[in-house]
Amino acid sequence: MKKTFSLLLFLLTAVFLAACQPGPVIEAETTSFDLGEVVNGEIVRRQVTIYNRGSAPLKIEGISTSCSCTTAKMDEQVIPPGGSSQLEIAFDAGAHGPALSGSVLRQVFVASNDADNPEIVIEFTADIVPGE
Repeated sequence: MKKTFSLLLFLLTAVFLAACQPGPVIEAETTSFDLGEVVNGEIVRRQVTIYNRGSAPLKIEGISTSCSCTTAKMDEQVIPPGGSSQLEIAFDAGAHGPALSGSVLRQVFVASNDADNPEIVIEFTADIVPGE
């Protein structure tokens, strides 16, 4: 009886500890920023650090954007626990032609294997001003 109780206690402890271990956890340095004034025709780049705050490798499963005027890429597609990687975002203020001016809002979507937060959204604004 004592052996059965000890074995049961051991198994329950093992299951509890396994349940408490988080998998990969994605976190971004920032989820929004403002590029300020951007001259129509310029391409502006910004880097955002992506962290893995979990205990298992974070796999970046896809990166997409809300508009073809914005591109985004990461060199590292797998981020180890406690590690980070740079997401490079490029915004082409002239992609919609020379007549576009005013405020715009764009988004970058980063999909991962984080079970609790499978996609993060990073958005930015810019005020497009006429070129010379």
